[in-house]
Amino acid sequence: MERRVGTVSRGIRGPIIREGDDLVKITVDSVLGAAESEGFSLRDRDVIALTESIVARSQGNYATVDDIAKDVKAKLGGQTVGVIFPILSRNRFAINLKGIARGCRKVVLMLSYPSDEVGNALITYDQLDAAGVNPYSDVLSLEKYRELFGENKHEFTGVDYVQYYSDIVKGEGAEVEIVFANQAKTILNYTDCVLTCDIHTRARTKRILKEAGAKAVCGLDDILTSSVDGSGYNERYGLLGSNKSTEDKIKLFPKEKESKELVLAIQKEILDKCGKHVEVMVYGDGAFKDPQGKIWELADPVVSPAFTDGLIGTPNELKLKYLADNDFANLSGEALKEAISNSIKAKSGSLVGNMASQGTTPRQLTDLIGSLCDLTSGSGDKGTPIILIQGYFDNYTNN
Repeated sequence: MERRVGTVSRGIRGPIIREGDDLVKITVDSVLGAAESEGFSLRDRDVIALTESIVARSQGNYATVDDIAKDVKAKLGGQTVGVIFPILSRNRFAINLKGIARGCRKVVLMLSYPSDEVGNALITYDQLDAAGVNPYSDVLSLEKYRELFGENKHEFTGVDYVQYYSDIVKGEGAEVEIVFANQAKTILNYTDCVLTCDIHTRARTKRILKEAGAKAVCGLDDILTSSVDGSGYNERYGLLGSNKSTEDKIKLFPKEKESKELVLAIQKEILDKCGKHVEVMVYGDGAFKDPQGKIWELADPVVSPAFTDGLIGTPNELKLKYLADNDFANLSGEALKEAISNSIKAKSGSLVGNMASQGTTPRQLTDLIGSLCDLTSGSGDKGTPIILIQGYFDNYTNN
């Protein structure tokens, strides 16, 4: 019988994960239990994905504000530190800022404007235009910002992040000075010790600062790259990808080596139990943009910190509507279906540069699948931290 369904993404319910839990057993039991309950079977090349949150929790990958403060002080001197280009987030950055401020005498907080790196807006471009401000060159003091734009609360959270971040720094007993600028070198007018907090542009920012003569430069990915007094850590990403756990503790991004071992162990266990070769990945934020709030979802350093080898690469697909409108414009019905099916079966090697593949999504498989997982699981109270995707690698010819 001809298959009538293509890709299916299922949220799999599981228990609340705590440090030390056997995530291999929990994942396999949850997926197989769901299959039995809902009446479906696993297939080769199904994808099982786990949210980074439960992986990091099972690893016990946590750190405190004091741990952050100690590492910041050791690496940046503990005096006046420029903290530049942070994202505007209570969950992602507020607790980090608390630790940073605790490790400094003074924080010069330099905010990008009109929005942060992932699209959280301080102000709008219309406001900039009305004020005659050039965000590429103009540097604004806090006083000038307030004079021109007043108080600006975030559209969705209702928070004035300028005041909120200022209060966090003061609450740790540090002085705070806030400036608004988009050129990294501007911070060197205030201090030569800099912590750059951007995510996807961090390598360039650090290079610019070092070439401009900064004395000490770190990124968030350089803080807590090793354990401080027994804390959690992330060798590759440091504080990047961390989330608020409590008012004094963060959960770090999952450790890479342990996460790789986890996905391989789940893959093997499914093969042993079911005889099916599945792919397995850990996922965090999806990589997509909200057209209303203008927020780019990806606040993690990568979508997936660990995955099995079958998820390496990019899609290699033909665009069906291109074939229908061009190569086979004179066909319809069964003749069109057969012609397109034959084209799909005949494809070989990379389709890069082939006009029949134009419009297909040129992104890594892990970014595409991770985004689907993130949308399926959500970030609230669905209770489905494990995702099962079936049929993702099928095409029009599979029955």
